[in-house]
Amino acid sequence: MAKRGTLHGYARVSTGEQTMESQLRELRTAGCATVAEERASGGDPSRPVLAGLLDSLVAGDTLVVVRLDRLGRSLLHLLETITALQARGVHFRSLGDPVDTASPQGRFTLQILGAMAEFERALIRERTMSGLAAARAEGRTGGNPGLVSGDRAMLSRLRLARRDAFLERLNRSAGDWAPDVRRLRPDMPWQDVLAVVNSRLPDSRRWTLQRLVRAARAFVAEGLLPEAVLERAAARRKDDRLPTLVAAMRASRPDVTLQEMCDMLEEMHVPTPRGRTTWYPSSVKSLLDRAKQLGLATSVLGADMDTQDMTFESKAP
Repeated sequence: MAKRGTLHGYARVSTGEQTMESQLRELRTAGCATVAEERASGGDPSRPVLAGLLDSLVAGDTLVVVRLDRLGRSLLHLLETITALQARGVHFRSLGDPVDTASPQGRFTLQILGAMAEFERALIRERTMSGLAAARAEGRTGGNPGLVSGDRAMLSRLRLARRDAFLERLNRSAGDWAPDVRRLRPDMPWQDVLAVVNSRLPDSRRWTLQRLVRAARAFVAEGLLPEAVLERAAARRKDDRLPTLVAAMRASRPDVTLQEMCDMLEEMHVPTPRGRTTWYPSSVKSLLDRAKQLGLATSVLGADMDTQDMTFESKAP
């Protein structure tokens, strides 16, 4: 993990013929400890190198680019990215523009960019509405003629295309959630399964309860998950829920430490057995021991939950 306060550069060119040597030189001269290089269009918001870099940044770090257009060409995308970084305590600096969110002047410039982005959104809405009004005046309506007329064959093809696209997206992310759903359902309620799934994912890839259940239903319909995962969760004693949850978290990440589990439980706003908000390693270890005594480790989760080999990290009360 990078040290806090580290400068991380991002260099981008659009084609294979272009060179990013000048960008790399400027970013290294500016003191960047690492520089991520990517060949992709600035209009493509789903650049994998940029996405990975953004996920790796921690509070206090600074993302550095040579010019604003290296981060993106759309003002709206630029503002959304920089604002999201600010919310996480990550700074942004453009060497060729007066934008440095660590300084008052840079934050003021960001406010100006925000006003310009709002103006751009208003212009887009106005042009769209004007174009639609002109088309209606000429007797033209937008959209696919087959869909507008309600053609059943066209609607059927559209539904199949949407389903295939949805399944393709699910297949790309299946490693994040499908194994846990297969292993934990229906023994655990969906809310707890969601907590286990999200416990090892970065913020940008975390699931909502509605999306997770919808994904599981789609996989069941395709025969990729057993129908049993959609059955009603088995009734459990109230005092069994937390041992089951921490045991599932440990089974999902066998190398996780007690302190990391404390951090995850606090982040998910799971109250302690006494209803408090702060977790301590000793409490997590007691729940893991309890899970082992109850047989949850093997009968429910199918994993050996020997807590003796876990790193015990103290957290002062």
